Amino acid sequence: MDLFAAALPADERTHAPGPEPLWNESWYFDFASPDGTLGGYVRIGLYPNLGVCWYWACVVGEGRRLVTVIDHTVPLPRQEGSLEIRHDGLWADHNCGAPLEHWNLGLEAFGVALDDPADTYTGMRGERTPIGFDLEWETDRAVLRWPTPLDRYEVPCRVHGEILLADETIAFDGWGQRDHSWGVRDWWTTGWCWSAFRVDDEVGTRVHAVTLLPSTGMAFGYLEGAAGDELVTSFEVADGMDLATSRFDDAYRVTTASTGLTLSVEPVAWSPVLLVSPDGQQSRFPRAMCRVHDGTHGGVGWIEFNRPQGQ
Repeated sequence: MDLFAAALPADERTHAPGPEPLWNESWYFDFASPDGTLGGYVRIGLYPNLGVCWYWACVVGEGRRLVTVIDHTVPLPRQEGSLEIRHDGLWADHNCGAPLEHWNLGLEAFGVALDDPADTYTGMRGERTPIGFDLEWETDRAVLRWPTPLDRYEVPCRVHGEILLADETIAFDGWGQRDHSWGVRDWWTTGWCWSAFRVDDEVGTRVHAVTLLPSTGMAFGYLEGAAGDELVTSFEVADGMDLATSRFDDAYRVTTASTGLTLSVEPVAWSPVLLVSPDGQQSRFPRAMCRVHDGTHGGVGWIEFNRPQGQ
């Protein structure tokens, strides 16, 4: 399928920015253990026309406090094409070892441990906690390039390496997703749901689906399963899923030209972010590591909801 082959090795590099103030280039790196007890994510987002980098990193887990790094004042990388960043109490680097095949990520920082993930919306007062990553993302299935004019691609991955958290050293081997996008990113006018899961069935089904909220009928993504690699034609998700949610049965439905997939979704741990625009608008951005189930097989992954507060 052409769309699945459209991402090019050159796409992995940084891109020349457009003139818009909210032109953004971002890389996400999600990970979750096979049993859904431990996970996290990293996002590095460059806003060259605002002169800043947004950086997020976290570790979440069943029965664990959220440990998170959220900094929207990081200086842009010093060297063109580099994704190495430095700021007060923060160093991180993100390197493409083999285009469309392998990335490695390093992090040394002080995060904040929070008893309640909702504290990210109200000042992030918690315990200062060292956090470190030495992790690798290796492509596990087909890469999906979004259709023109959307400059974005999604990569299902295997993730392994080491996590440092306070006095813990944790060996990690699990599943993940990474994506790369560039263009105008306005968080404060449009809501959406993004998701990526791996189901532990005979073929290791991968599903990625996106829709706008409130629902407009728009859906995009892929289902890489027993029927092969197919594009999602419709996606329905429970819009009420948020920090208080413990489980939504049959809350997640995707359809392709030949098949469909319905999942129950259990958010195990949330790691939200408060997003404030240059003119003071706010959007709440809850993300959750989840366990999912298709009625026969379990799985893991991440889901997010962008919720502009002006809507």
